[in-house]
Amino acid sequence: MSDHDIHSGVAALSICESLLLALNDARVLPESEIIGVLQDAAASHENAEGTKANLEMHKAAAALINRIIAGGNSVRRS
Repeated sequence: MSDHDIHSGVAALSICESLLLALNDARVLPESEIIGVLQDAAASHENAEGTKANLEMHKAAAALINRIIAGGNSVRRS
């Protein structure tokens, strides 16, 4: 993976986390819905099919999303 791809991925993750925080702060989505969105995203990666390399990427993506859920990065927990 190129540096450009890595930087693009990090930027996209930061933007998505900021959007989730903004949706929660504006009371558009409650914390439970945001957690549900993240759980759905993790499940999509956990259930993905493909080549060994592709499955490793999906497994890593699911693990990262699950760490975000556990760490509370995308919601301001009350």
